[in-house]
Amino acid sequence: MAVTVFGIPNCDTIKKARAWLEQHGIDYHFHDYKKSGVDADKLTAWIAQFGWEKVLNRAGTTFKKLPDDVKAALDATNAAGIMLENPSAIKRPIVEYDGGALLGFNAAEWEKTL
Repeated sequence: MAVTVFGIPNCDTIKKARAWLEQHGIDYHFHDYKKSGVDADKLTAWIAQFGWEKVLNRAGTTFKKLPDDVKAALDATNAAGIMLENPSAIKRPIVEYDGGALLGFNAAEWEKTL
């Protein structure tokens, strides 16, 4: 099964997710947002699958540093723009595998799916 993990390497959740994959012997490719950015079509697909409210990482410092007027005016269109400009504002990890995708790290869900 082809697995790709999208995120940033120094994120604690990404570290947990990568450790889980390694402990379970699952080979994966890591896509580093900091080095490679995020593809607009891929982001659009994730938003269509999960909803922009779930894909946007409101808990991170990137989002918290946005001006209040930007945060107050959030909708699907400008949220996508924020995430394209600031990939750190995307919830991590997003994992794509043959036949689907997972948002966030949930060991029980990953156990069933991967």
